[in-house]
Amino acid sequence: MAKGKQGEMLLIASKVKGVLKGSGCNTAGDALEGLNGWVHWLCDQAAKRAKANGRKTVRSHDFINM
Repeated sequence: MAKGKQGEMLLIASKVKGVLKGSGCNTAGDALEGLNGWVHWLCDQAAKRAKANGRKTVRSHDFINM
């Protein structure tokens, strides 16, 4: 998948599609782009939280406690 306005693709398309197929769903052409944009946003928010707490290391709770 090409790099778009949401940033570089961080997902493995076949894995995401496999999970959705396992749930009995198909994957629309824009689904991975939407999910990828959300993952980029989550990473940005987690990095901001870590920095706000005086850390350079992102921890699991930086993603969960948003």
